[in-house]
Amino acid sequence: MSVQESADPSRTVVLPGREQGVELRESGDKGAGVFAVRRFRTGELVLAGAIGAELDRNDAHASQVALDRFVRHEGMMPSVNHSCDPSCGIRLNASGAHDLFARLPITSGEEITFDYAMRNHTVDHFPARCRCGSALCRGRITGWKDLPADRRNAYQGFVAPYLLTEPHAPARPGPA
Repeated sequence: MSVQESADPSRTVVLPGREQGVELRESGDKGAGVFAVRRFRTGELVLAGAIGAELDRNDAHASQVALDRFVRHEGMMPSVNHSCDPSCGIRLNASGAHDLFARLPITSGEEITFDYAMRNHTVDHFPARCRCGSALCRGRITGWKDLPADRRNAYQGFVAPYLLTEPHAPARPGPA
């Protein structure tokens, strides 16, 4: 939810299903999705994360914030769909939750997406076929451990920090 500001503070209106610059809508065969209602510049915060619950294990709506720590985010974050060529990437915030930042310019009306491999080492809870429709689609939703080296390198600055520690670090180019 977000708050719509008014010149008169007593007339502030809460808008369900909408946060600053994004809203929840249907996204075809993917169910609900989060969409931009304004433009976002590369590097701009799109959606701030907040942890709603600690989890004992990984599941379809878990965000992995450390190799052995899983959480469920509050708000719209669980409704952000996967893409193999995402508009956003994640960064850990001070509370330990993931924030979404624009990897590319985002236009109003565009679906907000991120690659679930940016936060999860392993992904085992999704359909056999990825439905992102991207030209870079890998065919299935994978975790960081199965992400090709070129995608790992392309996502630098937009992944959970624990994934950048050995043995999960991005591939380094070999000798020329």
